Amino acid sequence: MRHFFNHNNKMTRRRKPGKLHDPTPTFSINQNPVELPEGEEQNKTNGITNTEQPSGGGLLVNQSSEKKWRNMTVRAIWTFVMIGGFFAALAAGHFFVIFLVVLIQTLVYKEVIALAHVPSKEKKLPWFKSLNWYFLASTNYFLYGESLIYYFKEIVFVDAFLLPFAKHHRFISFTLYCIGFVLFVGNLKKGHYKFQFTQFAWTHMTLLIVVCQSHFIINNIFEGLIWFIIPVSLVICNDIFAYMCGFFWGRTPLIKLSPKKTWEGFVGAWICTIIFGVLIASVLMRWDYMVCPVVKDLSANAFSGITCEKNPVFIPQKYVLNPWMASLLRRLTFTDIRAVSIAPLQWHVLVMACFASLIAPFGGFFASGVKRAFKIKDFGHSIPGHGGITDRMDCQFLMGLFSYIYYQSFIKNTSLSVGTVLQTIVNSLHPQEQLELLDSLQQYLIGQGLLEEGKVACVNIS
Repeated sequence: MRHFFNHNNKMTRRRKPGKLHDPTPTFSINQNPVELPEGEEQNKTNGITNTEQPSGGGLLVNQSSEKKWRNMTVRAIWTFVMIGGFFAALAAGHFFVIFLVVLIQTLVYKEVIALAHVPSKEKKLPWFKSLNWYFLASTNYFLYGESLIYYFKEIVFVDAFLLPFAKHHRFISFTLYCIGFVLFVGNLKKGHYKFQFTQFAWTHMTLLIVVCQSHFIINNIFEGLIWFIIPVSLVICNDIFAYMCGFFWGRTPLIKLSPKKTWEGFVGAWICTIIFGVLIASVLMRWDYMVCPVVKDLSANAFSGITCEKNPVFIPQKYVLNPWMASLLRRLTFTDIRAVSIAPLQWHVLVMACFASLIAPFGGFFASGVKRAFKIKDFGHSIPGHGGITDRMDCQFLMGLFSYIYYQSFIKNTSLSVGTVLQTIVNSLHPQEQLELLDSLQQYLIGQGLLEEGKVACVNIS
C-alpha cells in the first residue's frame, strides 16, 4: 500500500501545477493529427468522436430544412461571385486568364502543402518553407518556359536576349532543380530525417498533381479560350447540378469517401452536363475571340476584333437523317426535318461532358480521401459555403489534363509553322549555313515574283 501511494505521489508531482488534464484528443491542420480508428472523425465543436457521419453530416436530405436552405443560399451567392469574376477575366483577355490560373494554382499549392506542416518542427529547420516555394518557382520556370518557347517561337528565337534562354531552357531548369536538391540535402538535420523526407515527397506529389496539371490548362488557353472555357464550365455545371439533384432527390449514397454524394445527383448531373455542353459549344464556336489561338499578342481582349482561319472542327456539317429518325421527329415536332447541321465540336463535347461527369469527380473523391487522412473538413475557409480554393478546383486539374490530351490527339491540326521552321534553323544550322539558306530563300522569292531584286538585302556568304 505504501508503495502504491508513493507511486501516485510521484505521478502527481510530475504534472505541471495549474494545468488540468484534458482527456479529449485535439488536433488542427498545423499540428500532428491524433490517430483515430479508420472511418472516425473528430467533431470540432464538442470534441466527440463521430463514427456515423464523418466530415460533413451525411446526406443533404437528412439535414434540417433551415440549415439546408441557409447553406444553399451562401453557396449560391459565392458561386455567382466566382462566376462573375471568371467572366470578367475572360473579357479582359488571355493574359488575365493565364494570371488567374497561375494565382489559383499557387493558392492550391499553399493549401495542400500546409496540410503536412508541423510548426514545432519547422521552427528548428532553417529555410524549410523557403525550399517549398523554391521548388514551386523552379517548376513554374520549366513548365511555363516550355509553353512560351513553343507558342512564341517567332519572338524568342529572333531576340538576342531571349535566344540563349530558349536554346538552353531545359539545362537551366535542371540546374535550378539541382540547386534546390543540394540545399535540401544540406539542410537535413539529425532527429528530423523522417519528417524532412516526408515533406520532400509531399512537396513533389503536390507539384505533380497541382502544378504540372495546371500547366496543361494554360496550354489549352494558348490553343484558344474555348478549350479552356468548355472543360472548366463542364466541371462547374456538373458540380452545380450534382448538388441540386442531390439536394432535392438524393437518397442513395454514392461513395463513402464523400458521404453527401448520391447516385441520384451523380446521374442527374451527367444528363444535365451533356445538355449544357452541347448548348455552350454551339454558342462559343461562333465567336472568333473564343476559337482563335494565341499567335503573338497576349494583350488581346474580347473587344479587340480578333479574326483567324477557323479549325474545321468549328464548321457545321450536314447530316442526312435516317428515314426512321426523320419520321419520329416529324411526329414529335410537326415539322419535316430530313437533315441537320452539326459541328464536329459538338460530338467532341459529348466525350468531354462524359469525362467531366463520370471521371473528373474522382478528383474530388481523391481530395476527400486526403481530407480524411488528415481529419479535416475543408482545405481552407477562403470561399464561404465552399471551403478552400482546393475544394473547388480538385476536379479541374484532372479535367484540364484530359482536355489537353484529347485536343492534341483528336482535334488539333498538325501543320508546319514559321516558328517551328525558325526553331529548327537556329538549333540545327551553323551561322554560315543560315546565311546560305537566307540567300537561297531570297533567290526563290525573286523567281516567284514575290520579292523585288532591288529590295534584297546584301548577304555575304564567303
